[in-house]
Amino acid sequence: MMIITYTSIIIFIISFTLMMISFTISKKSFMDREKASPFECGFDPKSSSRMPFSLQFFLIAVIFLIFDVEITLLIPLILTIKLCNFISYYTILIVFITILLIGLYHEWNQGALDWAI
Repeated sequence: MMIITYTSIIIFIISFTLMMISFTISKKSFMDREKASPFECGFDPKSSSRMPFSLQFFLIAVIFLIFDVEITLLIPLILTIKLCNFISYYTILIVFITILLIGLYHEWNQGALDWAI
């Protein structure tokens, strides 16, 4: 037990020493005013350099992520069709797809799928 403790302390000391050495000899400067500005040519920007983020795009991305994960949960159901009982398999499949469709209907009813221009 003491060998593991000593080894972990030595590894911590070596990694901490290497991080401090790399931090002191690095040539990056995070406080440079010209590098912190949005343009490196020296001109001050007249307007904001960032576009406002579309909340609609974010909602569509989250919905896509949710349904993408749920599709990956459906793939093993297809592969295990011959290993399960027929009635229990289709009961699980119908319940799962019903939950997906209720979620899709809820998102559609809330207006998350409508693109407003």
